[in-house]
Amino acid sequence: MRCVAGVALLLVAFAPVARAAGDGERGRELYETRCIACHSIDANRIGPRHRGLIGRRAGSVAGFDYSPALRAAELVWNDATLDRWLADPEATIPGQKMNYRVADARDRADLIAYLATAR
Repeated sequence: MRCVAGVALLLVAFAPVARAAGDGERGRELYETRCIACHSIDANRIGPRHRGLIGRRAGSVAGFDYSPALRAAELVWNDATLDRWLADPEATIPGQKMNYRVADARDRADLIAYLATAR
């Protein structure tokens, strides 16, 4: 029984994170009105580019000047980590530079659904 339980735990630990049940089209609209001042899908601006964000380690876009806190973070972006980050970046990675929060859970899910399309 112990082996079966261990295998089940491994399967849960390594299973892909379920995709947020967000609306990617609405997320694109939110991105263009809320995020575009600092971010772009394909270019580093005040914030780093977002293409390929899902599955990428935080603080790892080449050529972007991250805060020491974000460079040292051992966080990989997925639905859950992005949801936490968008809700409260400072609580997620203390010492980071992003001063913007997305309080509404539906808005966060929609933004994450959109970001997942930018592979």
